[in-house]
Amino acid sequence: MLQCHCLFPLPKPFHESADCGSAQTQVLLQLRKHLEYPASLDIWGNYNVDFCNLSSSAYMSVKCQDNSVTELKIMGDKSVKVNSFNGFAIPNQTLSASFSIDSFVTTLTRLTNLRVLSLVSLGIWGPLPDKIHRLSFLEVLDLSSNFLFDSVPEKISTMVKLQTLKLDDNYFNSSMPDWFNSLSNLNVLSLKSNRLKGSFPSSLCRIKTLTDISLSHNELSGGLPNLSGFTGLHVLNLRENHLDSELPLMPKGVVTVLLSQNEFSGQIPKQFGELGQLQHLDLSSNHLSGIPPSTLFVLSNLSYLNLASNMLSGSLPDELSCSSKLGFIDISSNKLNGGLPSCLVNTSDGRVVKYGGNCLSIDSQHQHRRSYCKESSTGWKKSRTGKIVAVGAIIIGLVLVLALSVFGVLYCRRYHSRKTTEQCLLAKIRQDNSTTGISSELLANARLISQSMKLGTHTNPICRLFSIEELKEATKDFHTSLFIGEGSIGKLYKGKLENGSYVAIRSLPLSKKYLIQNLKARLDFLSKLHHPNLVALLGHCIDSSEDDSSTHKVHLVYEYVPNGNYRAHLSEFSPDKALKWSDRLAVLIGVAKAVDFLHSGVIPGCFNNQLRTNNILLDEHHIPKLSDYGMSIIREEIEKPEAKGDGPKSCHGRKLDADVYNFGFILFESLVGPIANDKRDAFFLNEKASFDSQDGRKKIVDPVVLSTCSQESLSIAVSITTKCISPEPSSRPSFEDVLWNLNYAAQVQATAEAEQKSDSTSISLS
Repeated sequence: MLQCHCLFPLPKPFHESADCGSAQTQVLLQLRKHLEYPASLDIWGNYNVDFCNLSSSAYMSVKCQDNSVTELKIMGDKSVKVNSFNGFAIPNQTLSASFSIDSFVTTLTRLTNLRVLSLVSLGIWGPLPDKIHRLSFLEVLDLSSNFLFDSVPEKISTMVKLQTLKLDDNYFNSSMPDWFNSLSNLNVLSLKSNRLKGSFPSSLCRIKTLTDISLSHNELSGGLPNLSGFTGLHVLNLRENHLDSELPLMPKGVVTVLLSQNEFSGQIPKQFGELGQLQHLDLSSNHLSGIPPSTLFVLSNLSYLNLASNMLSGSLPDELSCSSKLGFIDISSNKLNGGLPSCLVNTSDGRVVKYGGNCLSIDSQHQHRRSYCKESSTGWKKSRTGKIVAVGAIIIGLVLVLALSVFGVLYCRRYHSRKTTEQCLLAKIRQDNSTTGISSELLANARLISQSMKLGTHTNPICRLFSIEELKEATKDFHTSLFIGEGSIGKLYKGKLENGSYVAIRSLPLSKKYLIQNLKARLDFLSKLHHPNLVALLGHCIDSSEDDSSTHKVHLVYEYVPNGNYRAHLSEFSPDKALKWSDRLAVLIGVAKAVDFLHSGVIPGCFNNQLRTNNILLDEHHIPKLSDYGMSIIREEIEKPEAKGDGPKSCHGRKLDADVYNFGFILFESLVGPIANDKRDAFFLNEKASFDSQDGRKKIVDPVVLSTCSQESLSIAVSITTKCISPEPSSRPSFEDVLWNLNYAAQVQATAEAEQKSDSTSISLS
């Protein structure tokens, strides 16, 4: 038994007489010192501590055998992921600059009988030394969420007893190791969220014991080998890499396959429809084509199927069947046409189906024209040659734009007629940086990048110009009876155009100091942001007829969304309107998709998007549409017309974390009701602890949510909410991660509702 009575300096006679157990005790105390006395090891400061009989907790565990430490688990509180780590200590995030990882590992290796070593979120930084291999009896090595960088030591390949190797959330930035084949007992390999480059390690194919391969969020490229030989593999997670082959064959016993956010092409192999144990399949955001195998939809254990944002084309068979367990299906943003099979239309059993952004004959409001799918499918080139041609065309186009811009400036200098000067002034403005720091040329010719193409987005024509007479007629000269309210800026009116369609018109003043051409470029940019979950900007009108010669009036014309805002459907004062949990998840997923599109679907990305529940509007089908997005780009120009780049760069300043933070409060308000909006940060901090227990949730969570949710779905939502509202911006998730978690929460909820309905049906029949 390890006893220690010498943790603090004591009078020499007592110190000499104290029995400190063994060298193992001294090693543990030395490790505590190396780790700079983390709070999770405070108990080690107890004068009479007996390490081998300490009660284990979530943050610390020590186990012994024959007075020798065999298991050491320590969880710290330094879990923040920074955007840029250059290999040096970061105050309050890593251990101090005096920390020596070489000395630390040398001390560790004195625990010669260690079987399990888990040191997570402790701020350990530096390149992992080769000498780690001296822990030759290790079966589990977990050093996740630290600041380890450079390469994964090759000497680890000699640790033949290893069964689990986890180095997630570090900064390893070399090529992916390919020496794993000597680890013949390895069950779990997890190197997620590093910066590892190169190809998928072929040496893994020779390890027959692997059950879990997780290499997501790295920079892997190239193809995947045939994986059918991994007979024991249950989890394959390769999300967010650059893998670009066709999909390989999968092992028959695989349970979870996550391959989204890569560049896989070709058709989905028919063999995928034979994976009888498969429960979760995510192939979204790739370049997959053709029709998905019908057998996929009837897999007996499959509950989550995401094929969104690919190039799938053709018609799904009318007789398509769906397994009763299949609770979530997303085939949106593809090139599918024809009808939708009945098992995807009839969702009375709680199944969640997403199919917008195709060319289907159902729900035309959220589908493209048939010609869009034909052009897109014939225009897509799956080969590398096609990609090279596309890149070449872009380069040539950029050269031509540059040449024309130079020619335009020279032309301006040579001719000075008024008409020519106005044209050239606009050309010059588009070269200069605007007050937001974004080139007007870039704004006026904003291109939708591949992500937006995957979302089924297309570029709209330049923003329509309305006359002031049209808008006065539509609003009865802006009569107070048609006044809707105040937006983030300007007043809002409801209007009816001559063709009978309703619109929402935002009116705001604009100083004449500001160049109208610059504003038009920004409005053209906003009009191109077309997404099913955004309120579309249809056009604008600049009215210079005001009596005040120093100002114009700018009127922005949007589509009218008739069913009120999301907050009104959360109110505890209107229980008949209050949305149940599955409906709230559908709204949240739609908004998250819209914001993800604004961040990564267009160039330049649009951030700081006024995310609040009263800016989420619901149409007649309860489809959510985000309003007031991109207003920062307008507000800066209007409020600071004289600024020249010194104002906040809202739309270009990449304040992505602010949008994530504000979306976290939309999630929070969805869970607890509108009360969360009034007090926001203070209320969340006071009530955060209530989320940790079911009794606490009963006190804080909206009764409508509690009565209509499954506990697992609620837990997923609570977890992602807490992460979004993290006080540290660098630890907040991406919108892609938010989306994945919300989709999973919806799938879990749908499955629970389907099972509940099945149980109630069985009871009534009996």
